[in-house]
Amino acid sequence: MTQPKTLLEAVKHFSNPENALAYMVKLRWPSGVVCPTCGRKDTRFLANQSKWQCKSVHGKRQFSAKVGTIFEDSPISLDKWLTAVWMISNCKNGVSSYEVARAIGVTQKSAWFMMHRIRLAMQSGSFVKLGGGGKTVEVDETFIGGLSRNMHKQVRARKIQGTGGRDKTLVVGFLERGGKVRTSMPKNRRKNTMHEEVKKNVGVGSILFTDALPSYNDLEEDYAHKVIDHAVAYVHGNVHTNGMENYWSLLKRGIKGTYVSVEPFHLFRYLDEQAFRFNNRGSKDAPVNDGERFDSVLSHALGKRLTYADVTGKTTTTDSNTSAS
Repeated sequence: MTQPKTLLEAVKHFSNPENALAYMVKLRWPSGVVCPTCGRKDTRFLANQSKWQCKSVHGKRQFSAKVGTIFEDSPISLDKWLTAVWMISNCKNGVSSYEVARAIGVTQKSAWFMMHRIRLAMQSGSFVKLGGGGKTVEVDETFIGGLSRNMHKQVRARKIQGTGGRDKTLVVGFLERGGKVRTSMPKNRRKNTMHEEVKKNVGVGSILFTDALPSYNDLEEDYAHKVIDHAVAYVHGNVHTNGMENYWSLLKRGIKGTYVSVEPFHLFRYLDEQAFRFNNRGSKDAPVNDGERFDSVLSHALGKRLTYADVTGKTTTTDSNTSAS
């Protein structure tokens, strides 16, 4: 199976419907096509419909390569879907639905819905905690949304609640040095909430670096906790949270520069997107190319489904009737 290495190669390769279908089949059924309903392997391919038919008589005996994936029930062809997956998985600062719509020839509303489906495949779904065994984990929090010049006024106005203000959303990040990043969206920055978030995401025995936020106090029982007070310095030896600060910069560059405005209701999907690209960036010794990132997204597209009602709370019959928010 040919592996495209650039966007141009991907567009050329997947513009052939046979190549796009073969790519999905190989990825989904490496040992041969299997009926998703009954598991029978001797299915019959219906070339005029690009579908298979199970020889057993039962409901849904005809199925396509999209069934049971994030592409299910979408009238948009696989060549357009795969090009969209390539774009969102490899654009460092994200890509807007308007740009995807122009690139693949669909409406902006359809592109917006497509991208949320792809972000579902970008979720890690991992419950393995970061750190552990003496590894170092940086923990830091930030606020997403609103204008920077209003941040301090809003924070002061809602200091008791520990939130970021009416139009800002609190996000907490965990970065294992030399490893992966993970984010969460707690309701506030109170001590019990932050302790719960740390214990849920960071393994006991880790070296924990945080700023001087009082909510991180008293974590010494489970972690080697060290604090950097940003009112005094940003680095003291190897104690700092600059890795998370750099990640926030990358995240906000994408949100403000590419997406412009993100509703709090959808924010977790954009966090999943950025975390995926960061965690699959590779290293100098083991680089990850665009094709490998693309394959990684598609490998997680199976067994996941996101309907328009899931995204917006509304109902629709086809992708072409979606609306952005």
